[in-house]
Amino acid sequence: MSPPLASRVRDLRPTAVNRVLAEVRAAQARGVRTVSLMRGEPDLPTPAHIVEAAARSLRDGRTGYPDNRGELAYREAVALKLERDNRLRYDPATEILATSGATFGIYAALMAVLDPGGEVLLPDPIYDAYASPIRLAGGVPVRVPCPLRGLRFELHAEAVAGQITARTRALLLNTPWNPTGTVFGEGELRAIARVVMERNLWLLSDEIYEAFTYGGARHLSPVAAAPELRPRTILINALSKAYSMTGWRVGYCAAPPEVASAMLLVLQQSSRGPATFVQDAATEALRGAQDAVEAMRRDYDARRALVLERLAGMSACHPLPPEGGFFVMASLAPSGCTSDEVRRRLLEEHGVVVIHGAAYGACGEGTLRVSFAAGGEALSEGLARLRAGLEAIAAE
Repeated sequence: MSPPLASRVRDLRPTAVNRVLAEVRAAQARGVRTVSLMRGEPDLPTPAHIVEAAARSLRDGRTGYPDNRGELAYREAVALKLERDNRLRYDPATEILATSGATFGIYAALMAVLDPGGEVLLPDPIYDAYASPIRLAGGVPVRVPCPLRGLRFELHAEAVAGQITARTRALLLNTPWNPTGTVFGEGELRAIARVVMERNLWLLSDEIYEAFTYGGARHLSPVAAAPELRPRTILINALSKAYSMTGWRVGYCAAPPEVASAMLLVLQQSSRGPATFVQDAATEALRGAQDAVEAMRRDYDARRALVLERLAGMSACHPLPPEGGFFVMASLAPSGCTSDEVRRRLLEEHGVVVIHGAAYGACGEGTLRVSFAAGGEALSEGLARLRAGLEAIAAE
């Protein structure tokens, strides 16, 4: 008999995407031809000037160990970006940390601010991969129910306050908000800020989808909306979405010096930061022309419009226009089926892959998350299958 595994992994679960991917592979093995409207991975290539910067860095021999805090040029580029795009000033020497994507930034932040048993508030529904790093850090995820009001999920300050206990240590906020597509406005952020300040909480602000907002919505960092949050906020971001660099694994955090130093200690015992040549490419991305980012945003906006158009006028579901991000939440008409049952039938009977809203929390039940991160024929065919499948299920 083998020795027991560590208790810290007992409560960890694969993400919803990974669980569904296992089902997709099994369906494909049975001969089901599938089209995916599931993942939040851009299908657009990394802009050429960024790729060239990495190649140039490799040719120049930039393959040694990086500065664990992050190469100074990269940290300076992050500081430039934060001031240019977010109206925020952070010291690249003491307040910015390079991370291997936003996922590691979240983990390092949690490790720096949580003691065992500390509670972290999460809006519900929310990206399900947040729960596991909270547990790995010894914390306890606590859901804040967020109602669907009309066409928009909302997080109310009163609901946040209602979930706070003596053990609550932090609120994790994601804007634009995956999976709902909500982009928090200044009034909403200031109301939430008051609760965070009054109850002496940390705020972890994941802003990974900031570049992609639609209509009149505009991304606003919580610290820009409420500057008093700055001493207690850890801003987390990466280049994965905005620059179509998912596989490069490069991100950053901005936080007060003492917090950044604590996170650096965590990083030094784990990833030690992105590769040097990857940071050089990221520096070029942040400092160079931003035309490619705006071109991507327009492309995604057109895809968003296509999803809303193709799902319009259905009795089986009603699409909720997202203010930001890569996803349309589709509200299902009552059918006697859970969202997971609908999702499974769409896969098995119609070969279209989506994620059920309940994967992101109880408040997501009754919805499906439809991704438009991939476009072209895959999006068009996937939407045709989705519409036909939902209509067939509703007809029964």
